[in-house]
Amino acid sequence: QVQLVESGGGSVQAGGSLRLSCAASGYTYSRYCMGWFRQTPGKEREGVAVIDSDGITNYADSVKGRFTISKDNANNTLYLQMNSLKPEDTAMYYCAAASNKAFRKYGGTWFLSLEADDFGYWGQGTQVTVSS
Repeated sequence: QVQLVESGGGSVQAGGSLRLSCAASGYTYSRYCMGWFRQTPGKEREGVAVIDSDGITNYADSVKGRFTISKDNANNTLYLQMNSLKPEDTAMYYCAAASNKAFRKYGGTWFLSLEADDFGYWGQGTQVTVSS
């Protein structure tokens, strides 16, 4: 049974940094995607950053240059380093995993998917609040 447990959320002032962690268990696929999504009340869940089993990444335009996704295979942990945080980054952040790689076309080019529908496993979420 796949289990994803997020930690590291909290409150920070604009310009600050946070690092989210996601501890994965029961996840044994050799080809996979894992990622971070976020959601605010009344809005759809949006993809923030994803990484696949080969270390290929994809980021939402809104976080490029500020957020970095990484994984520690030895400890089955996924990370999201968030720098230069803005009030609009405030959301519940979810860790997600897929049992295979998923690709979508963005601007005519294939990239790792940032679509929530392509991910079947989800954590419970961790709140990030950025104040101005």
